[in-house]
Amino acid sequence: MNKKILGAALGLAVLAASSAASAHVDVAIGLGVPGPVVYAPAPPVYVAPAPVPVGYVGYEDWRTRQWHEREWRERQWRRDEWREHEWRERHDGWRGY
Repeated sequence: MNKKILGAALGLAVLAASSAASAHVDVAIGLGVPGPVVYAPAPPVYVAPAPVPVGYVGYEDWRTRQWHEREWRERQWRRDEWREHEWRERHDGWRGY
């Protein structure tokens, strides 16, 4: 009984494969007749405004210039102090005299 069911299933599979293999391909050649030529209007030109600068641009007056210079000097001082600290850590035998 199992051999008959297996044979029937195998036969149906062969028939399905053969019908899929017999698919055909159409080849067509199309000849077009040119129609009226239509041009789209040119898109409108949009000119964007100049970008607005964000953040610090320059020195506005002497107070801000002094404030920025003081800030810069403090950063330099901290950097130099840190370098000296690192040097002293590497040369711990040196006591400064």
